[in-house]
Amino acid sequence: MPVPQPPRRGLRGRAVPGRARRSRRRRTAAALALTAAAWVAVLGLAAAVDDFPRGLLLAGCGALVAAGAWEGVLRRGWGRVAGLAVAGAALGGGVLLLMDEGYSRTLLLLGLGATVWHAAARSAFRPEVELAPAAPPRQPVVVVNPRSGNGRAARTGLAAAARDRGIAVLELQPGQDLAALVRSAVDAGADAVGMAGGDGSQAVVAAVAADAGLPYACIPAGTRNHFALDLGVDRSDVVGALDALVGGGERVVDLAEVNGRVFVNNVSLGVYAEAVQHDRYRAAKVRTLLGTVPRSLAAGGGSRDLTWTTPGGRRVRGAAVILVGNNQYRLGGAAGAGTRPAVDQGLLGVTVVDPPDGRTQPRRRPVRQWTTPEFRVEAPQPVPVGIDGEAAVLAAPVVFRVRPAALRVRIAAHHPGASPSAIEPVGALAALRALVRIARGGDPRQLPPRVPPAVRRSGQPAR
Repeated sequence: MPVPQPPRRGLRGRAVPGRARRSRRRRTAAALALTAAAWVAVLGLAAAVDDFPRGLLLAGCGALVAAGAWEGVLRRGWGRVAGLAVAGAALGGGVLLLMDEGYSRTLLLLGLGATVWHAAARSAFRPEVELAPAAPPRQPVVVVNPRSGNGRAARTGLAAAARDRGIAVLELQPGQDLAALVRSAVDAGADAVGMAGGDGSQAVVAAVAADAGLPYACIPAGTRNHFALDLGVDRSDVVGALDALVGGGERVVDLAEVNGRVFVNNVSLGVYAEAVQHDRYRAAKVRTLLGTVPRSLAAGGGSRDLTWTTPGGRRVRGAAVILVGNNQYRLGGAAGAGTRPAVDQGLLGVTVVDPPDGRTQPRRRPVRQWTTPEFRVEAPQPVPVGIDGEAAVLAAPVVFRVRPAALRVRIAAHHPGASPSAIEPVGALAALRALVRIARGGDPRQLPPRVPPAVRRSGQPAR
């Protein structure tokens, strides 16, 4: 039996707020962000009108401060740093140029307004949702791959932390059949299973859990942990992810399969898929990929032989890259780019990058994206693929299908519970609309439109 646990606490030791409190906090932050944005706009406009034409210089500084703070909201990593740096430089420049003109108070208020705007909007767009509570399992089991993530499970003391929580631990040995190991645990009475390993291992365990109808927990002990990110598991909190197996909330997500093999993230065909087949790829990824490109895209190369059908029914031969995801990936925009806003839409996400071809007029945007419940790629010979980042070769045709609502996922109460792109909008206008919706109590998530079942069955893309 699981040992009694203390009340769940957030990553900084604070008690996790209830659903109503979390909703109020998000609504308050959105309202505050809108108020601060209006304040900055009015302040800059008033300064421009009251002391024309010198006020135009202050208005220009205000516009740069606002734009930089807004980019800091919508971007991540270095993009966020650059946006905030522009805002700071614009404010500092205004101080140097206008301090003697009597604008000190206005500049101070402008900086304060931009700071509040940035902080409140970031809080409103936090990828944090409240999941339905679920009864704790009686006999949870976690499988640990000690080699994943260069021994990340061992470095974090995962096995000991699991036993402290009353979770049985199974360690995957070299050469051992992972699926058989999990099935034996289920046959022995396990009523929830977790996997501490990379995305390839996650797919195997998720498939067994789905077939058995049992809850599953993704423990981010691999290198990249893309599935964990899109589920809303905090990838930096490996040990805390175990709390999903002794409490937490539950959501139902999709799985996908290619030629009958389950995957949780995506399958790639084309240049990247051929590169990962080489033994030297892990040690020299960029060099191997660059060496693969000319061979794959040359006449007679594997990428040229791939045949697929567009959403409109036109058969096309050749593609530099075909990426088929378990739900669609967001590629455009900085907010959450490379992640999936949802993993429960019941659709595959297909992305095709056209090969370079000097004989035809290039398309304005050589990347196509659409959604469909099934997808098929034909080729005259076996096709190299990358399945959740692992190399494989599949017999043609390569057939993809989605398995809607196949997997019950448990997530710790103090983890986000949503992908970064589930709430973060793309573009300033979309962000403003989202803030208005949140402030009015609407759903904060930026979800793709739901596709009617009849449209899904016909295989037409979502619009």
